[in-house]
Amino acid sequence: MPVLKVIEVMSSSVLSWEDATQQAVTEASKTLKNIRSVYVKEQSAVVVDDKIKEYRVNLKLSFTIE
Repeated sequence: MPVLKVIEVMSSSVLSWEDATQQAVTEASKTLKNIRSVYVKEQSAVVVDDKIKEYRVNLKLSFTIE
């Protein structure tokens, strides 16, 4: 039975919440191996002049410990 570890990560994007999530996974995978799942805990956005300028996510990444 594998042992998993969960960490919390924050990320942002000017494109979308999905892109912010993908950027978090891409960056985390540079130092973490065996990422298994992503749970988006919170989503928020920065609004300037009535337009969304930045999408933000707070998520949990789980990965297998070897």
